[in-house]
Amino acid sequence: DSEAEVFKQYNATKRAEWHFNLETATDTISDFYQIKTIEQLELSDNETIAVGALLSYVQNTNRENKPDLALPKKANKHHFVVLDAVSRRNLELTCNSFGERSHSLLGVLDKCATAMGSRLLSRWVAQPSLDNALLGSRYDAIDDLHTTDTTAMKPALKGIADIERITARIGLGTVRPKDLASLRDSLLLLPNLAELLTPMTAPLLQSSSEYLSQFDWLTEQLIAAIFPEPALHTREGGVINNAYDAELDELRSLSKNANDFLLDYEKKEKQRTGNANLKVGYNRVHGYYIEISKASGTDIPPEYTRRQTLKNAERYITEELKVFEDKVLSASDKAIAREKYLYEQLVAELQKHTQALRELATAIATIDVLVNLAIRATTLNYTRPTLHDKVGIEIKSGRHPVVEAYSTTPFIANDVYLNGEQRLAIITGPNMGGKSTYMRQTALICLMARAGSFVPADSADIGQIDRIFTRIGASDDLSGGKSTFMVEMTETATILNYASKNSLVLMDEVGRGTSTYDGLSIAMASAKYLALHSQALTLFATHYFEMTALANDYPPIINLHLDAVESGNEVVFLHHVKQGAASKSYGLHVQRRRRHLTRTQ
Repeated sequence: DSEAEVFKQYNATKRAEWHFNLETATDTISDFYQIKTIEQLELSDNETIAVGALLSYVQNTNRENKPDLALPKKANKHHFVVLDAVSRRNLELTCNSFGERSHSLLGVLDKCATAMGSRLLSRWVAQPSLDNALLGSRYDAIDDLHTTDTTAMKPALKGIADIERITARIGLGTVRPKDLASLRDSLLLLPNLAELLTPMTAPLLQSSSEYLSQFDWLTEQLIAAIFPEPALHTREGGVINNAYDAELDELRSLSKNANDFLLDYEKKEKQRTGNANLKVGYNRVHGYYIEISKASGTDIPPEYTRRQTLKNAERYITEELKVFEDKVLSASDKAIAREKYLYEQLVAELQKHTQALRELATAIATIDVLVNLAIRATTLNYTRPTLHDKVGIEIKSGRHPVVEAYSTTPFIANDVYLNGEQRLAIITGPNMGGKSTYMRQTALICLMARAGSFVPADSADIGQIDRIFTRIGASDDLSGGKSTFMVEMTETATILNYASKNSLVLMDEVGRGTSTYDGLSIAMASAKYLALHSQALTLFATHYFEMTALANDYPPIINLHLDAVESGNEVVFLHHVKQGAASKSYGLHVQRRRRHLTRTQ
């Protein structure tokens, strides 16, 4: 049952066991890439099996056209911040809890002009980098773009098609005429974009813009080869441009001049037969014909052969008209066949340059993301973060990027200080007071900095963070047979087993899924383990006030709280994080407010 659930949940396709044989996988890789040995790829046995099985599946689904794929390259997990599925979901990176993109981190950050840019930004967010030099180059580019007017760059990027996907179709041999027209039109926009980037001095912008001027030859070839508005398919004709191929032009000329011939022929036959009502025409079923009305009373010339009888007319063919028909119809078929051949030759030529086109697509996507991040930083008042290799996070006046973007009231900014000496903060305060928002914004600011974006803070000093763990909220996993408490304990166990001194951990209300005594014991033990053994940088929100005593006994643990004030029968949440433990609970007030909100909804 569990296997069936996995296949159902992830829309997986089951493959035969032999696909996962090491020897078979090795042969598959060698054959696919036409290499004698796969040692150069430096793959482990398990990696070899995975790549081989994947290539086998790709070949099975693309039997007619072998895809043009780059050699597999190992991604070093030590180069990226590790985020598990739970943390991605809790931090709402790509969509919120309702599955909506608009109220997610990407919903706020991604205003890219191209599809390629949006995908690249999504990858940067999904794989935050630990390479400070790489991130510094992204920051430099954003800084550089701040010094110029980026408003002209958006339109320059906006018209660029999805070159990445078009290149993939070229490699597969499935590229459509409209795709090549889009590629041509996109290449025509590159000189303008390159000119706009000329004043830029940031190395990442300069290296990316260098690709923009390397495809003049391809632009000229596509202008010459493809009609401005080509047909959808080569089988319809109207794809290859005039003057591109002499043989095609000659065949088209025969078809194009057919109308002139028919007008002349009709005029000649009218004069020859003396029948002013004689008509020469064409239909798909019977071809070319001479139509004579039955009411005309004209004698039918002996060289006229009856082709079709109508109610009020007869249609005929002559030897001269038949010869012309064969010639024209043959020319039309030959022209379409010639177009198909020329198109296939063009695609085959482009397939030699797919790697260069992929690099161009990456360069354009990089420029798009950097321009987008520069504009978002200006619009949303983000600042450049500082990165270092030490353990610690220091954020001054940090803000939650998503909450702030969609809030109608000013966001209350807060500071974060975690380092080697004070590693774990116990956060107390009323429900709905902002504890979860404070924790999430800390993780999001760190993640944004590690993605190469400026951040919503007055300043942010971010150390090396190898993983981000979150234990925020819980619900039943009915399909997996897990209760709320079991889900909570499973997530907590994962954090305790894998968190290190370079990890950032968010723990929210651990222990609430069981009895008060057991819950407090679990929360206490988890906090002490994280602070003293894992030594992870931890924000630990709790409703167990007893936990605040840990700060008295363990120096790495500190207390933070969020306050509220009473105004008559109402509680006003201040959302401001302060040192020390909360002095009062507002649980009853919060419950009253929730009931009121429920009734008004």
